[in-house]
Amino acid sequence: MKIVPLASESLGVRSLALFLKIGKVGILVDPGVALGPKRYSLPPAEAEMKALLMSREKIQEYSKKAQIITISHYHYDHHTPFFEGLYESSSEEKAREIYTGKLLLIKHPTQDINASQKKRANEFLKYAKDIAKDIKFADSQSFDFGDFRIEFSPPIPHGREGSRLGYVLMVLVDDGKKSVLHASDSQLINDKAIDWIIKKNPDVLIAGGPPTYLSHRVGNVRKLGVENINKIIRETNAELVIDHHIVRDKGYEKFFEELDKRPSTFAEFLGKDSAPLEAYRKELHKIQKGEDVEIPNGIKKFLKELK
Repeated sequence: MKIVPLASESLGVRSLALFLKIGKVGILVDPGVALGPKRYSLPPAEAEMKALLMSREKIQEYSKKAQIITISHYHYDHHTPFFEGLYESSSEEKAREIYTGKLLLIKHPTQDINASQKKRANEFLKYAKDIAKDIKFADSQSFDFGDFRIEFSPPIPHGREGSRLGYVLMVLVDDGKKSVLHASDSQLINDKAIDWIIKKNPDVLIAGGPPTYLSHRVGNVRKLGVENINKIIRETNAELVIDHHIVRDKGYEKFFEELDKRPSTFAEFLGKDSAPLEAYRKELHKIQKGEDVEIPNGIKKFLKELK
């Protein structure tokens, strides 16, 4: 199995898009990308907009290699909507390019879903139903493709139990030699997610970490995240790739240091330095004005590559 991280916060955008290749079959997981419209009361910096376009190009490129697409939930950083979106780099044309002729294994649009995502799911299906090869609602389902199987979790909370953000699906892809579990926006802070991950004992766990940058609003998710991830480390042999929400926090490295085993980010999995652009949005805006500020090496390298 070939594992190709496509987009995430360590690569400068909001996403956890992943491509898997098994034999001649390509699987595209959560093909969405977005930017936070406001952070530190600032819009995205120029570097973030460029990272968004680069990530969008990569998702479009790998969609051409995929026959199967999975969608864990209907936030725009996890699927590409059929509308013109500045901070999603989306359009009907781009969405059609991704979904046309594909088998879509997706979160149920009306069950275990909040009002916002239900509306987005309805908009998505209005277009997708006429262009997809087939659409199957994947909650708690397993699909056998001969050389590999894809298994979905029951709907689990988007974050903590009782989250107002609704529910998401986790997905396990197993080719008999290696298993990869994409835990999406479980954030590793609810028991249902942790129990399912430990039960499946994947070789590779790819997950969005806890949103520690929002601790002032959602409580002490840091302590809960450390406890839960250490439990996964103790009870599985999984290689950990943790990114997404946690990397919006400048202190994500300190969080990783509290774990019994340090995870990789998407960037590090690809052999690159992480470039957490959103976390350093204030500094990026100052750089645009010609000011000299301290930023991580990964961001320095990213900015040099843009020149």
